[in-house]
Amino acid sequence: MTTERSIPVSIPSSPAAAVRRASLDGVLAYAWDAEVFTASDAMSAVGLTRSTTIDVIEELVGIGLLTELPNARSVGDYRKGRPARRFELRADAAVVVGTDVGPDHITTAVADLRGRMLTLEHTHTDLDHDSPEQRRAAATAAVDDALRAAGRSRSDVLALCAGVPAPVDATGVSPPHRNGFWRRMNPDLAELFGAWVPLVRVSNDASLAAVAEGSVGAAAGVSDYVTILSGEFLGAGAVVDGNLLRGAHGGVAEMVAFDHVAGVDDAGGLIGRIGLWAREDAPATPPSTIASDGRAVLADARRGDPHAQSVVARAGRVLGIITGVFGSLFDPRRVVLSGMTADDAADLVRAARASLPRELDLPAPELVASTLGVDVVCIGAVSAALEAGRTGVLDLGARWAGSPTMAAGDPVATTA
Repeated sequence: MTTERSIPVSIPSSPAAAVRRASLDGVLAYAWDAEVFTASDAMSAVGLTRSTTIDVIEELVGIGLLTELPNARSVGDYRKGRPARRFELRADAAVVVGTDVGPDHITTAVADLRGRMLTLEHTHTDLDHDSPEQRRAAATAAVDDALRAAGRSRSDVLALCAGVPAPVDATGVSPPHRNGFWRRMNPDLAELFGAWVPLVRVSNDASLAAVAEGSVGAAAGVSDYVTILSGEFLGAGAVVDGNLLRGAHGGVAEMVAFDHVAGVDDAGGLIGRIGLWAREDAPATPPSTIASDGRAVLADARRGDPHAQSVVARAGRVLGIITGVFGSLFDPRRVVLSGMTADDAADLVRAARASLPRELDLPAPELVASTLGVDVVCIGAVSAALEAGRTGVLDLGARWAGSPTMAAGDPVATTA
């Protein structure tokens, strides 16, 4: 699913160095999830001695990841005795970027180190101008525009994750496709952003939708689930025993196998199918005024239009078959329909639930609608970038982008 490039990782050369690194990892992980804390708080949570905890905190302050706050006396919490020193993560020390580089759109978010969104920008792209060079230029411009909107610059970026509608292997590369589509959708984005971002991940968009649903969406706290991403095409992110599945070439998220499943017949998205079926099956008399856009058909169905309701019911039966196939393949507890508005997803889920029990021998998964909307891939990309930053920042040493010892514009060594 991912690729990362950074300063070569420093492997601890001695047991003492390994212990020190483990102490740094433990305190930083605690600080990242905590609010304001003292050395005693961290010592208790991580299980280190007081002297080691204080030394580690001082080191993390020195490289710019933690900041010391005014002590308890200055904020009115002190009663007697020596006031405790107070610390917190420097959430503004750097930013992470998540970007959904879709076929006809680019959605980009910038967030601080707590994951708080600073800006969310949408760009529509021209499908007639989607050569690799044009897509690289559009993706770069979208990220730069989002950084400007957030009041930040390239030198502030610690980690970036890009989602693309293509399989992506562990090195960030998409495999060849018979018409070149996958590599056009992922025109070496890992190399493009890796020229200036310390930590880069590139992932399939449906996989990132699964990351979003598991982090802040309808699958939070669930270790076995599938997220069905319905855009122009269908995609799926499968999480089994808490692990997001990728496959040798990143192909687990692709759904071309549904070309061979009766009742589904292809990997086209549900919204597109609804619009097509509404046009094909529209009543001849009186002249039909049925909407031809899938989202409008769903809205008409909610208003009680009988033709629209029959089309939505047909789409629900397709969703039921898809859910049944995933139920048999991965035995998930939950299946989440994602990538569309909450109302549209809820309507399709209701239509699918009636047919779902007939599709399975195993206990049927709970089929639910996402509430994260059309920005779900970008939300997942931010979560993945934040995780890359959390796990990789200490490997960047004193030269990470947020460090007071690193000047803006310093070159960063890269690895293949």
